[in-house]
Amino acid sequence: MILRGEKIVLAPYTIERCHAFFKDYVADPAMTYDTYTYNKGKVDRYYQNKVLDTSRIFFAICHNDKTVGEIQIKRMDKEKLCGTLSIHLVNDAFKEKGYGTEAQRLLIDYAINTLGLKTIYADAVHRNHRSKHILEKLGFKHLYDDDVLAYYKFNVK
Repeated sequence: MILRGEKIVLAPYTIERCHAFFKDYVADPAMTYDTYTYNKGKVDRYYQNKVLDTSRIFFAICHNDKTVGEIQIKRMDKEKLCGTLSIHLVNDAFKEKGYGTEAQRLLIDYAINTLGLKTIYADAVHRNHRSKHILEKLGFKHLYDDDVLAYYKFNVK
């Protein structure tokens, strides 16, 4: 399944695309203070444990066939028709260009119109103001905060 937007494409998240993403990944200080170093074994385990998990649907965010991010609906509950949106862009070179916003719009549309979800949740680290702004721009409503995260909900009308 490929989802096409104006600037980006959501493509199947293959092991090759996953490695390409993590080879270029730079941890965003708005999300974590930890640094990241590529490790093939860790990426292989991540792919096996997360990407292939059937309670998730993953896509690579591609711009000009380069993997510039990953996006997923995780914790999908097919009985309650809900799941949680999560996105990571590879590094600052691909931020503030609209790629993440477009990717989220495409995945929300897919989750609603293809997967049949009625509720989509999301969260954002408090200091990640850009992510919180985009969620609100996309129609998510703020639910509550804990010590680390702000939690959001999108209901299909």
